[in-house]
Amino acid sequence: MYNVTIGLEIHCEVKTNSKNFSSAKNIYSEYPNEFVDTIDIGLPGILPVANKEAFRKSLMMALALNCKTPKIVQFDRKNYYYPDLPKGYQITQETNPVGRDGYVMINVNGEDKKIGINNIHLEEDTASMDHFSDYSLIDYNRAGIPLLETVTEPCIHSVEEALTFLETLKGIFLYTGVSDARTDRGQFRVDVNLSLSKDDKLGTRTEMKNLNSFNTVKLAIEAEIKRQT
Repeated sequence: MYNVTIGLEIHCEVKTNSKNFSSAKNIYSEYPNEFVDTIDIGLPGILPVANKEAFRKSLMMALALNCKTPKIVQFDRKNYYYPDLPKGYQITQETNPVGRDGYVMINVNGEDKKIGINNIHLEEDTASMDHFSDYSLIDYNRAGIPLLETVTEPCIHSVEEALTFLETLKGIFLYTGVSDARTDRGQFRVDVNLSLSKDDKLGTRTEMKNLNSFNTVKLAIEAEIKRQT
């Protein structure tokens, strides 16, 4: 019999009038590349400016998750290359996030449990890609939209706990008005980190990225537990 250990990373788009570091509109559109600014596509000489409303809502969410908030908050460049990241780096909060060491209380099968929040930080979303048989297209409408990433501690031990936490977290985003958190529009996406072990020592972790529905999270966890077992 194995012990299951799960940690979640939840990416949720923040509801604002404009993007996180540009004046382009933060509006969902089926028409590609409709709301794009020079900052969003990383043209030379760009000067990003932080979105005050995005930061205000991030701070609100950090407090709602019982996080400690720092006296100094900064943004960092996280360098990596994907086709949908035109600058070659992401502006994020690697060093001083807007919130640390929080928690969310959930109830599973009549028992209360505290889910630890390692940190919550504000960053920018990437563009989105549409893949076809022999080529891919990039839509920059999503590039630069303010994105809150909530990172739990590895303290979740079942599918039921994971889904209950996700439902609770989504409810907090909706109640505070920080996000519409629509999974069908990619506004609420989940990375699942999972390992099995026979003792208290954590096993080898795998990560399943960008799961955009609760049912997909459920199926992914169940399949990965079976595969690792």
